Amino acid sequence: MEFEKVHKEFMEHHLSHRIGERKGRLLRGHRHAEKLLLQHVWWPLFGSLEHLHPEYEVYDWNRKSQFLDFAFLPPYGRFGIECDGFQSHVKDMDREKFSYALNRDTFLPGIGWKMIHFSYDDVQNRPEVCRMLLQLVMSPYLIRNQSIRPAVLVEKEVLRLAWSLGRWIRPKDVSDHLEVDFRTARKWLRTLVEKGWLEPIAKGDDVRYYKLKEGTLEHIM
Repeated sequence: MEFEKVHKEFMEHHLSHRIGERKGRLLRGHRHAEKLLLQHVWWPLFGSLEHLHPEYEVYDWNRKSQFLDFAFLPPYGRFGIECDGFQSHVKDMDREKFSYALNRDTFLPGIGWKMIHFSYDDVQNRPEVCRMLLQLVMSPYLIRNQSIRPAVLVEKEVLRLAWSLGRWIRPKDVSDHLEVDFRTARKWLRTLVEKGWLEPIAKGDDVRYYKLKEGTLEHIM
């Protein structure tokens, strides 16, 4: 019930601030799939619709107007979020539309957008996968925007870094990535060892590397 109330206020706010085609597009474009994405994916993670703009107008390289399902516009970035149905986004596309869609999603990151796509099938039937992927994309930005980094977010970011390296992780990797001193980086890695998420690898008498243990991906979510 809380989501329904917030969503209703969210739509009323944006409708009241739009005229012409921008308002018409919001009335036509924000429907079942888009609301489902907010309800099943966005809301459980953030509990807020702040900085989120439905049916947001952007322009391509020819100054042609296009609309994103959502734009998330916090102070630290620009994120385009799309819920793509197979029928409308793949099956019914001709070659020209297909090429344009790919070119648009190459152009927008070039001017500073981070694009995030979900399929309608996943939003409807596997929202936990969408939440996991959205959190993977958003967490680094949220962490870097914190004046005080909550421990749980730091742990997730260290695990994410370990997954991305493709090798054993070192305190120096954490120190460079999160811009902390060596002792702090080592302390965070030891905490993850204590939780059973990393395994220390010794070289002689010293532990210099840490290896991911099985099942750690679920702790990044």
